[in-house]
This record gives sequence, C-alpha cells and structure tokens, in this order.
Amino acid sequence: MIKYSYCLFLLALIGCNSEKKDLTTIFAGEIVNPTGESVILYKDDVVIDSAQLDMYNRFSIKLENLEEGLYNFHNSGQYQYVYLTQGDSLLIRLNRIYFDESLVFSGRGEELNNFLIEVFLDNEEEESLIDTYYNLKPEEFTRKVDSLRQNKIVLLEELKSEIDLSPKSLTLAHASIDYGSYISKEKYPFKYLRKNPDGTLPKVSEQFYNYRKNLDFDDKDLTFFTPYYDFMKRHFDNLAFNDCAVDCNGGKTHIKDQLHFNRHKLQLIDSIVKEKQLRDNLFRNVAMTYLLKVHDSVPNNKIFLEDFHKLSNNNKHIEEIHELYEAVNNLQPGQQIPDIAVLDSLGNTISLREISKVKKNVVFFFWTDANTRHFTNISKQIEKLKMLHPDYTFVGLSLSSKDENWKNVIKSNKQSFDNQFRAKDSYELRRSLIVDGLNKAVLIKDGLIVNAYKDIYSLN
Repeated sequence: MIKYSYCLFLLALIGCNSEKKDLTTIFAGEIVNPTGESVILYKDDVVIDSAQLDMYNRFSIKLENLEEGLYNFHNSGQYQYVYLTQGDSLLIRLNRIYFDESLVFSGRGEELNNFLIEVFLDNEEEESLIDTYYNLKPEEFTRKVDSLRQNKIVLLEELKSEIDLSPKSLTLAHASIDYGSYISKEKYPFKYLRKNPDGTLPKVSEQFYNYRKNLDFDDKDLTFFTPYYDFMKRHFDNLAFNDCAVDCNGGKTHIKDQLHFNRHKLQLIDSIVKEKQLRDNLFRNVAMTYLLKVHDSVPNNKIFLEDFHKLSNNNKHIEEIHELYEAVNNLQPGQQIPDIAVLDSLGNTISLREISKVKKNVVFFFWTDANTRHFTNISKQIEKLKMLHPDYTFVGLSLSSKDENWKNVIKSNKQSFDNQFRAKDSYELRRSLIVDGLNKAVLIKDGLIVNAYKDIYSLN
C-alpha cells in the first residue's frame, strides 16, 4: 500500500503538469524521520525554492524554465546533490537518520542521480581502504587507486549505453569519479610522511600527477561540487608544500613558518584561479584554516590579513574573515575573556568576564542539548579533571537555545547546576570564543586567558 500510494503521489504530480511537461520540472519526495519541517533547494549557494513537508512528510517543488545543472537540497542541516534537467519529474525517498545511504531517486532523471549517489557512497566506503595504501611506493599506490577509479568508469560506460546523457551531465558524472580519485593523489605526500617515520618525501615521477595537465580551474558548473572543491583545497596545499615549504625550508619536510606557507598558498591561488566564486571560496579556506588552526601572533595575523586584502579585497566572505580575525586577536594569551553574557539556572545574567574575575582559575567547557551523549561523556571527564586540578573551577557553557532542554539534560545526568550556564546568545558566544568543536576548552588563570584552544580531553 505504501508503494502504491507513493506511485500515485508521483503520477498525480506528473499528471497535473502534463500540459507544461516541457517547461515544468518537478522535484518531490518523502523524508522519513525528518527533524526539519521543510526542504530547501539551492543552486550553488543561492536558494531557488523551498517546500514544507505535509502530514505524510512529503514535499513537492515545481520549477519553471529550469536551468539544467547541479543543485542541492537541504533538510535540517543535512544536504545532498541532485542533477535536474528541464522537464524532469524526479522523486526522492530517504530516511533522515541514514541520509545518504537511504537516498533513492525515481522518475524521469533517476538514472543519472542514482549513479551519482552510488559513486558518492563508493568514494566514502573506499576512504578506509585507500588509507592503507599511503605507505606504498608511488607506482603501486597509483596502480591501486587507478583500479578503483576504472571500476567506476565501467559503470559510467554502462549508464551511457542505457540512456542519453547531455554533454553537461556527462561532464559532471566524470567529475564525480575523477576528482574523488585525484584527491587521493594530492593527499599522498602528506599521508606518506605520516606513515613513514624516516621523514623523507617519496620520489614521485611526472606521470604520478599526469592528470594535472587537464585540470580546469575555472569550471563554474563545478565550483560548488564538493569533490571538485575538496580537490582544489588539497591541490593548493600540495603545490605550496612542494614549491615553497620544501624549497624555502632548506629541503625540510616540517613546516615551521606557517605564515610564509599560507601566504604562498594565497599567491598560488591568485595566479592560477580566475573564476570569482572558486577564488573567493579558496581564499576563505586558506584564511579560516590559518586563523583557526595556526594560533599565530597578532603581528603575523595582521600581515596575513593585509596579504588577503591585496589579493582578494572584494571577497564575498570578507566580513566573516574580519570577524574571525578580531575574535582570534581577542583570545590571545594575557587578554581578558570576551565580555559575553550567560544565564544561570535562575535566569540571572552574568558575564564570562565576571565569572573569570571571581573564580580566578577557570576552565570553560562547552556542550549542547542536541548531543546528550557528549554531555554524559564530558561530565565524566570533568569529574576526573576536578581531582587532577583542584585549583581550577570547571564551568560548563551550554549552547542550548531552550532553557527547559538545558535543565532537563543536567537533571537527567544528575549533575549540579553550580557552575553551569547557558548562552544568552549562542551565536555570539560561538563567534566570540571560536567554538568550532564541542571538545574545546578555554583556560583562564588569575582572570586572564592562558590558552583559548585546548581540547578538554588533553588536560589529563
């Protein structure tokens, strides 16, 4: 009965648009166990349309005069790609709990989309296998990785024999295969170094990177396609490492001057990539990685930002980068913690700066009611740390938006409300303290920041 009603749903959608079948494109479906109330369709990073889920968790989006190409749809923070052509009547069915693994397409346009999701899942499954190859010599590594790629090429040839693929869709199908394979080769030198303790780089022949001859750095249709974008990030890491880190570092494989290395990446991107959106996104990636991971000095951060402005002054992410730059500088050792307001269990407002002044020696840690298992685990870790560091007060900062949910998690874990606070504005707290992971800890001694980037599990 479920299958029957599902087919009727699709037929009704198609029938209602039979007169406009050449102009109207239907994207519809059912989401089992949804956590969001709507499905949002994007083209690149622009919202095209959206639809509310009905009482049966079904949705329908109708598009007129659609531009053929790659789109992506979102439901409550998760997303996947869909390739749409004008006149398609495409139906999806997925279980929100097993989002990618459960996704199935049916209707006009199903063949290509099912192929793309199959390649996506194959690439994910192969990651652990390929990880065992990184200690191999370049020739053997190439042979194994190319063999995996060839298996997917065979599947694509079978698909081509069954249906007509437009030049644009065929290019995307090849890209889904190729760039997944190319990423592995760009990772190879870094992974090889980690797996081989002698610290020497493998000698790679020109044939190893033979695919680079045909790279397109300005393909607008692929700019927001994850395999393509992830490859570009790895590619410029690799170029900078080989062109600069080794040569400029006297042949050493350990990068000591992160400012120099990241400035070099900016210059490489500037000299090679012309497509505006890809340039902006790659520049953003370098900036975010440098500012978030390197934890450099204020003068070095300033030099980096000046270079960023020279090379990408009209970057669409400039405001985000500036906010991060200011936050990083405000979290330098010796500074007072940002004056962020939080709430106690009685609803009283107090600032983190006040807590730091009263408690003197503090470790701030983070959690959210959306991940109760994490709270259980981190509570056990805090109990251990209290024994090891009795001179510190451990203060929990919840990113929960609802007071009731926050309190219920604390009560269900039989924890005290002492030294537990909830963010008054979770976005402001995340941004100001650069909470990029829930294992983050901020160490305060004598009211001043000692380290704003510790991992709570590294304090044993």
